[in-house]
Amino acid sequence: MPVSTSETNYMFLENREALVLAGGGARAAYQVGVLGAIAEWLPADAACPFEVLVGTSAGALNAATLASRASNFRAGVAVLEKVWAGFHMEQVVRADPATTLRGGLHWVLSMVSGGWLLPPPRSLLDTSPLRELLLHTIPMDGIRASVEAGLVRSLAVATTSYSTGQAVAFFDGAPDVEEWSRVRRAGVRRRIDIDVLMASSAIPFIFPVGQVDSDYYGDGAMRQLAPLSPAVHLGANRLLVVGTRAEAAASPADGSVGRPPSPGHLLGFVLDSLFTDGLSIDLERLRQINSILQSDGAGAVPDRRPIEALVIEPSDDPTALARRHLNAMPRSLRTLLRTIGALEARGGLLASYLLFESAYTTELMRLGRADAQARRSEIEAYLTD
Repeated sequence: MPVSTSETNYMFLENREALVLAGGGARAAYQVGVLGAIAEWLPADAACPFEVLVGTSAGALNAATLASRASNFRAGVAVLEKVWAGFHMEQVVRADPATTLRGGLHWVLSMVSGGWLLPPPRSLLDTSPLRELLLHTIPMDGIRASVEAGLVRSLAVATTSYSTGQAVAFFDGAPDVEEWSRVRRAGVRRRIDIDVLMASSAIPFIFPVGQVDSDYYGDGAMRQLAPLSPAVHLGANRLLVVGTRAEAAASPADGSVGRPPSPGHLLGFVLDSLFTDGLSIDLERLRQINSILQSDGAGAVPDRRPIEALVIEPSDDPTALARRHLNAMPRSLRTLLRTIGALEARGGLLASYLLFESAYTTELMRLGRADAQARRSEIEAYLTD
């Protein structure tokens, strides 16, 4: 079992860089654009410049892909660019009309019969195509090989345990990396495989839960009170954090005007909170602690070092971008979203997390690349200091 301790993590013997990729469903394409820009600035044969990789949900899939090809960062990013630039919903969920209709009828019969004729479905959508895509895209043995070769010190994948209610970060790392246990969160050493990745990206209600060993897990963002914590526990004190929500984005409450929010909008609101609120709060807490550590006189904490965090987030609102590409989504899924009110008024919040279509993901990648280029000096200074 992980060791429980209240000791602060702000003690470091050396600088160690981490890449922290937040969750965000289809919005994680933005991260690939940022990584693509960074890859171009490095030598063609450069290894992964991050010793620690941490990912949540779709961000975990991006992080695992980099870890599996850590010997050549540009090659790893190229794989991500190819996948995200060519994305279609059918690669993530079963979206054909027959499957969608069958799922809808299942829900109706279950509700009408009170669960007697059919038990309620375990999820809104079937993600078996995503499992196949990951198996063909990420060489799982490459993750362990990268760790053993010292190319990556640790890879952590955030999940949520449905049995304990804890935020559980499964990690594969160097032998001296210890497990940890804090209030409602823990780090557990385990080989990162397809089950862990599917669990981390199992958006509640929408995607099926994931089973890891004998327990059931869901999206890592659900109980993620401290998204930066795994990177710090794994020894990193310099964090490059790539988020998926624009700081200047319109309030999610603006999605419905002059009328109560629909179930679809409420679900989008929940996802927006899951994927973004924890990161924003943790970054604010980090800044507060750094301020204390850097203060002079009373309140200064000896033998502790601040943790640097460089945050890259979309300069444009992904929800607004998604609205421009709703017609790219399969008709059956558009019908489903319209039925639950996710496309009414100024909607699009829920779709912005589920729109795994190349027209949208490619635009997000271009945005990520442009945002990284605009902050090139900051990012390069982070990588070279």
